[in-house]
Amino acid sequence: MEHNKNQAVMSENNNNNKAQDPNPRFASEGCSVLLDVNDGDRLVFARLSGGAVLKIGNKNYSLKPLIGAPFGSIFQVETGEDGSFLSRILPIKKESSSNNVIDDARDNRELIDNNEAQNLTGEEIEAMRREGAKGDEIIEALIANSKTFDQKFQLSQEKYKLKKQKKYAPKLLLRRPFARSICEAYFKKYPNRIGFIRVDALSLLLTMANVTAHSDVLVVDMVGGLITGAVAERLGGTGYVCNTYKGNSPPSVEMVRMFNFTDKVIERIVQSSIDELSAAKTVSPEENNQQGGVHPSTSDMVEDTPVTAEARVVDDAVPESKIVKAPKAGAKASKDAIEMWKENGFSSLIMAAQDQDPWSLAKDVLPLLSYSAPFAIYHQYLQPLATCMHNLQQGKMAINLQITEPWLREYQVLPSRTHPHMQMSSFGGYVLSGIRISTA
Repeated sequence: MEHNKNQAVMSENNNNNKAQDPNPRFASEGCSVLLDVNDGDRLVFARLSGGAVLKIGNKNYSLKPLIGAPFGSIFQVETGEDGSFLSRILPIKKESSSNNVIDDARDNRELIDNNEAQNLTGEEIEAMRREGAKGDEIIEALIANSKTFDQKFQLSQEKYKLKKQKKYAPKLLLRRPFARSICEAYFKKYPNRIGFIRVDALSLLLTMANVTAHSDVLVVDMVGGLITGAVAERLGGTGYVCNTYKGNSPPSVEMVRMFNFTDKVIERIVQSSIDELSAAKTVSPEENNQQGGVHPSTSDMVEDTPVTAEARVVDDAVPESKIVKAPKAGAKASKDAIEMWKENGFSSLIMAAQDQDPWSLAKDVLPLLSYSAPFAIYHQYLQPLATCMHNLQQGKMAINLQITEPWLREYQVLPSRTHPHMQMSSFGGYVLSGIRISTA
C-alpha cells in the first residue's frame, strides 16, 4: 500500500510538472514571438507581456490580446469605445476574383492620377473611425466613392483593395520563432548580422554536417547565435552543441533566446574556448567536483533581456517583477564534458565566422573532431574557402572536399501569372564541406 501511495505521489508530481510547461503551439507570457505585419511588409520580434505594445502607423497597440493565442493566428486593428485595439479574426475562405482571370477589355491607359477620383475626404474617414466603423467598412466606402474603380483592370482592382487594406485595416500574423523564420526575418532586414546566411544555406549547413539527435556538434558561431540555435533546435534536447571561440571572450549568442527553448534544451548549449578543448592537461576528480557540471547555475539561467533595436517594442508598462525573463544559454562546459570530447572527439563541425579567415580557424578546430566526422564551413565569399580547401588537400586532413553555392528562386504561383518574383536574393554565400581523416 505504501509503495502504491509513493507511486501515486510521483505520478501526480510529474503531471504537475507537465502542466507547468507552456504549450509550444500557443503564445504564452514571456515567450518570444515574430510579428508579421501586412503579409511581410514589416517583421518585428517581441517578447510578450501585459504591458508590451507595438507601433503600427502612428498608434501603439497593446500585445496583451496575443497572449494565449495559437501561433498562426491573425489579428486585425479594430476601433472600439476605448480606442483602437488588436482583435483576433478567423480566416474566411472566399474565392478571390484574381484566381479566375477573365478576358477584360478594360485597361488603365485612360485613367488620370490627379487625386480627384476619390469623393470621400479624410475628415469623413476619421468620422467613420470615431463612430466605430471597421476597416473593411471603410474600404467598401472608399470603393463606392471612387470614380475610377470600375474603370480599372481586374488585377488593378485587387491591388487597390490590398493597398487600402494595409492602410485602413492592417493585419498582424502571430508567427512562432524557429530557425527558418528567424533566418528569413534577419536576412530580409539585417542580413549583415547573420553573415548574409540565407535560409537555404542554413539548411545546407545542417545537412552537410549531419546534425542528428544525440550528436555532439562543435560550432564556431559568430553570426549572433543563429547557427547555435538551429543546431540545438534539431538536437531537441539530446546531445550537446558546444560553441567554441578563440581568445577569452565568447561571441554573443543572444539570438538563441528567440527560440523559446525549454530548460532541457538550454542545458545542452555550452561553450568552451579552443585552447581549453585542445589542452592536454587532465583534471583530477576533486578539481572537477569544484568546477561543477554542465548545468548552469540559477543566477546564470535568469537574466533581464533588453528589447532589441529591431523589435521596436516598448515594454515599460509592466513592473520588472512581473516580466517573465528568458533563460540564458551558453553556460561553460564542465571538465568532464571537455575530457570526454578530448577522448572521443566531436561528431560534426559547423563554422560561420564572417570576420575570420576560415583556414586559421579550421586548422585549430578540425583536430577536435573524431575521425570520419563531417564538417561544413560557411563564408560570404568564395576565395577564403578556396584557400582553406587547398590547404586541407595539401595537408591531407580531409576527403570529399567540395564547395557548394546554394541557389534559391522564389515563384509567384497564380492563375495566368506564375513567374519568378520580381525582387529576390541572387546570392547566398558558399559552403565548404568534407570529412575529417587521420593524418597519421
